[in-house]
Amino acid sequence: MKLSIVVPVLNESESLLELTREIIASCDAAGISFEIIFVDDGSTDGSWAVIREAAKADEHVSGIRFRRNFGKAAALTAGMNAADGEYIMMMDADLQDDPAEIPKFIEKLESGFDVVNGWKQRRLDPWHKVYPSRVFNWMIGRMTGLWLHDHNCGLKLFRREVTHEVRIYGELHRFIPVLAHARGFKITELPVHHRERQFGHSKYGVRRFLRGSLDLLTVKFLTGFGMRPQHLMGGIGVFLFGLGSFGLTILTVIWLLTQVGGLDFGPIGSRPLLHYSVAALLLGGQIISLGLVAELLVAYTGRNVDAYSISERTASETTQRETLNV
Repeated sequence: MKLSIVVPVLNESESLLELTREIIASCDAAGISFEIIFVDDGSTDGSWAVIREAAKADEHVSGIRFRRNFGKAAALTAGMNAADGEYIMMMDADLQDDPAEIPKFIEKLESGFDVVNGWKQRRLDPWHKVYPSRVFNWMIGRMTGLWLHDHNCGLKLFRREVTHEVRIYGELHRFIPVLAHARGFKITELPVHHRERQFGHSKYGVRRFLRGSLDLLTVKFLTGFGMRPQHLMGGIGVFLFGLGSFGLTILTVIWLLTQVGGLDFGPIGSRPLLHYSVAALLLGGQIISLGLVAELLVAYTGRNVDAYSISERTASETTQRETLNV
């Protein structure tokens, strides 16, 4: 199997048969062996009945149905786990992604990349979705070092090994290129034809951008400090602890000059610096302690595979012959 196309579905019954027809036409014309995996993420509009009909009509189609809505990341994970293809493509079910782009994505991937991210160069969405998305893409590039025009594009193609090393949950599906980039995979993007939505309505609103900003902080922590949390938390804790200690040292000098030197600087108990210094000292100590707890969790629950990513292996001819003889 060359290609597995995973399509999360949430109340998209009107577009599924047309999407299936377009995918089959595109892959057959290019001679690509493929499968389509629809994942019904708790639809209530009869989408599952359409998926079952499509699966009966064509052997390339299969479906997975959730008991309720678990989110796009869960749907993609279920589809990827069921996929048999060498390459895995994620595609939205609303017909805004053009299946005619599939051969170009595979050609781009096979030119030496591990992940190809779609770029809606001419985006047919309302302005209140386009401009915040541009700001969000800039923020991702600034914080992660991976500069792509359209991290939110639902059309992505990647090699199977990417799914073995990149685990998504919550709403981290939009950060697959970032997470793969942090593991050393080669990322690129490809301009795609973006079409107007024909049926239904968008499942994302203003809250998406707030959640996306919080997810970005999560991704930054996972990719930068996932295996060394104390480097971040300990650094912040030491800074606050040092700040508090410095403030208390100043107050101690003032107290000594008042008590021993006979100078009148007034009582230190009513000074704001005392309260701020004690608060910084306690907060710094707590953050350092949390960093140590996080290090213990990583040490005892982390897997060795999380610490590195292997691109390929080589061995001497003698070793290869011994392996074949065994």
